[in-house]
Amino acid sequence: MNKSQKLIKLIFLAMMVAIGVVISPILRVEGMCPMAHFINVTCAVMLGPWYAFVCALLIGIIRMAFMGIPPLALTGAVFGAFLSGMLYRLSKGKLVCAFLGEVIGTGIIGAIVSYPVMTLLWGKTGLTWFFYVPSFIAGTLIGGSIAFIFLKQIQKSNMLSKFQTALGSNVYEGTDVVLNDALGIAFLGFIAYLATVVIVNNFVKTQDAFTASIKYIVLAAFMAAALIFWLVKRPKKEAPAA
Repeated sequence: MNKSQKLIKLIFLAMMVAIGVVISPILRVEGMCPMAHFINVTCAVMLGPWYAFVCALLIGIIRMAFMGIPPLALTGAVFGAFLSGMLYRLSKGKLVCAFLGEVIGTGIIGAIVSYPVMTLLWGKTGLTWFFYVPSFIAGTLIGGSIAFIFLKQIQKSNMLSKFQTALGSNVYEGTDVVLNDALGIAFLGFIAYLATVVIVNNFVKTQDAFTASIKYIVLAAFMAAALIFWLVKRPKKEAPAA
């Protein structure tokens, strides 16, 4: 990496930190900050694991200092950012691995670490080791899915590798576009599932068997659509010559 690429990388890092601080309040409740996960996965793919970790760390410190956010701003970001970048690198550029790294790093590791941190440092009572797991996973599914779809579209336009080259990051070629599209449909299903849960719980006064199961119907419909898309669009193996 030359000096110009280092400068561009630092400028991009600063931009991502600024954007992360600004958009973090969107959809935020305690224990769930979807847009932070969007920034994590994007940085992990564009910059690599260590820069993604630094980005998440800086955003968390700024949010704690100026917005009064509890230490969840750190525990709910830094583990996922680093693991997302590492799995993306180890998988040789598979976007789904960056997404899974964020879900595992934040949704499970970060959520479990948040229990002793919030109990010992923040003095919060009534928590358990898995108290934050559901909300953290929900946040990663929303933000990570948005990042996956965003990066997938950049990848399909052949711009992702150009951005990575300009930033001096690792560049990976030969990804499965059809599989990525199918996974994008599946991840939209998770968002639709969560949106259905929110709508039913907040706007439907009387719930019956149908309203109780509609969230599963929506999720199953997206999963089926993803599977059908992959089966129809996947590259066909050429028959051996006679």
